[in-house]
Amino acid sequence: MEARAIQRTVRQSARKMRLVIDLIRGRGVAEADAILRFSKKRAARQIHKVLKSAVANAQQAAQRQNAPFDADQLRVKYAVVNEGATLKRFTAAAMGRATPILKRTSHVEIHVASDTAPAPAAKAAPATATNAEPKAKAKAKAKPKKKAAASKKKKTTKKASR
Repeated sequence: MEARAIQRTVRQSARKMRLVIDLIRGRGVAEADAILRFSKKRAARQIHKVLKSAVANAQQAAQRQNAPFDADQLRVKYAVVNEGATLKRFTAAAMGRATPILKRTSHVEIHVASDTAPAPAAKAAPATATNAEPKAKAKAKAKPKKKAAASKKKKTTKKASR
């Protein structure tokens, strides 16, 4: 089971939020929840909301498909913070000037996936395969083709005109 949650235009810079999102990437949901709950960073609160939403989305998807759901088996598969739109403001400066203020925003995206995914079936080798075919392919790869002499750059001399 896989689910995602996105929160757009969070009023904090992406650079600050990436410090927190790096802590939870690839971890189990229970462990990521504990990390975010006890983090002192302001970004942790917003990221925690997105993580809870992704878990709830996974639960809803499992319910729709009538599949068993266990939140403890979920992992943070993908977690990124991208830059959002920057709000541009101005403040007064000395001698009648204005200085810009950039209020940065960010977009948080988290994907959670079940830890126990069904393993793909292994492909069986065909029974009619012979050893001659791999040897022929190896010989073909071993002989590189020589480039034609025409591909070499020709030197051209330029006569000085007076």
